[in-house]
Amino acid sequence: MNEDLTPDDGSDVAAIAAALRADAGDLDVYAKVLTSTLADALPPGMVEVERDRSLSDRLAGRPGTAVAVRVRAEDVTLELATDRSGRTQARVVKEVRGVVISRQDVTIAAWAQLLAQHLAALARQSQEASTALARLLGL
Repeated sequence: MNEDLTPDDGSDVAAIAAALRADAGDLDVYAKVLTSTLADALPPGMVEVERDRSLSDRLAGRPGTAVAVRVRAEDVTLELATDRSGRTQARVVKEVRGVVISRQDVTIAAWAQLLAQHLAALARQSQEASTALARLLGL
């Protein structure tokens, strides 16, 4: 893997995807990864975390439990959310000029791969993103 995370082959994307898949089953952990480890490197508004806050969460000043994470990249929104049974569902939403043209359920592995591709592309454009991804991968 390149030290500056500038992908020249698929190895960086594969490593990023593997790191992302490791946490994908737990939305709270995933939300923390995207909003703390990568937040400073990602453009504002790229990551949205939807939380369910109980009364005790509000009274204690806790953020609540993450129920959905959305990552907006170009004309695609990558959604990871829990369904009513508590299972994690992954979805790719394609938009054209703000209008949703398709929604496709995908595996968590496919979702993580798509997110890794977008993050690797962002790392090629930004040193901050490259540094944040290096932190995510433990480099």
